Amino acid sequence: MNLPDIIIRVVNVDAGYDDVAIQKNINFDVRRGEVFGILGGSGCGKSTLLKHMIGLNEPIAGHIYIDGDDIVTADEATEARILRKFGVMYQSGALFGSMTLLENVRLPLEEYTDLADDTIDLVARMKLELVGLEAFTGHLPSELSGGMQKRAGIARAMALDPSILFMDEPSSGLDPITAASLDATIRRLAENLGVTFVIVTHDLGSIFVATDRVILLDRKAKGIIAQGDPRRLRDESDDPRVRAFFRREVEPMAA
Repeated sequence: MNLPDIIIRVVNVDAGYDDVAIQKNINFDVRRGEVFGILGGSGCGKSTLLKHMIGLNEPIAGHIYIDGDDIVTADEATEARILRKFGVMYQSGALFGSMTLLENVRLPLEEYTDLADDTIDLVARMKLELVGLEAFTGHLPSELSGGMQKRAGIARAMALDPSILFMDEPSSGLDPITAASLDATIRRLAENLGVTFVIVTHDLGSIFVATDRVILLDRKAKGIIAQGDPRRLRDESDDPRVRAFFRREVEPMAA
């Protein structure tokens, strides 16, 4: 693979807090335009790794390159440039409850651009239309279903036209039909807009429908125990830990 095809590169990362490593020597690449999943059981460090990737917390060791720039060692100006390249949708959607959907999506545009007010309004409406919420611009988050709130969170994360979207457990708390609709939205945005998605999840339905490639973290191993196409990992892996995750089987030693 040519280097320009890689938009994120994680190199020798020890993920954790202070000097306590949850995962050690993590290495993987994310290809431009793909939907990439970070998988694993509870407490394995998925969200911790995500926080390192978005610059929220510094890893114990290693480097994380976002479109060629290392977010770990970046100076203030470089970090600001890196942060403009991606958006983040948190598990709860993180919408401001006192603001309408339109006002929520307008917020990053007001904060980080010099666009005229009517242009900001137009762009915000376009982002909501992309996720099927054009008819709900004046609604408060509390007036919407959980799935609609998640889609609104995606619209806001896309406000500044990032090339990467990071998502933390996007289908958490959703019923299967609503989760499937959200998965379809993610696939459509990736294919139509060329946006790269990095998704932390343990939802098997979403994994097999939405993602192109994944890594599987293991808490006991403190590392990546599998990576690749999740469908091939499910069908072909002879590692009992991988089978236990993808097929919901009980590992022999845990029985």
